[in-house]
Amino acid sequence: MSAMPARLAEIVDEFAAAPRDVVLEMLLEYADVIPPLPPGEREGMEQVPECQTAFFLRARVTPEKTVETAFDCPPEAPTTRAFAGILAEGLAGASADEVLAVPDDLYQRMGLAQAISPLRVRGGTAILARLKRQVREQLG
Repeated sequence: MSAMPARLAEIVDEFAAAPRDVVLEMLLEYADVIPPLPPGEREGMEQVPECQTAFFLRARVTPEKTVETAFDCPPEAPTTRAFAGILAEGLAGASADEVLAVPDDLYQRMGLAQAISPLRVRGGTAILARLKRQVREQLG
């Protein structure tokens, strides 16, 4: 059984250990992690309707069975961008098995359910679920 990627586990632990009042600040630091999408990249990306904002993602499994992620989210949705930023950083270079090993309740484990609205947590959870589904589909 694979474990989730080490970097993502570190991020989860940092958040889980943080005092509640700084969790939101820590989260928003990740909003700047996602690089802007190159023009034309949005083609073939999947929209996540659970997000309150226009959010698109794509997971690509390489021939080496690592996962490349791409996210597109407007700057005016910093919380949602931050969810993507955490995944972008935490899953960088991860294998398909590691990505599939990420727990579905990732954001609850980080203690975010107390810091942000349930609606936003649901959006973040949906992003992860769709990413994992795309990986599973490509593994066949």
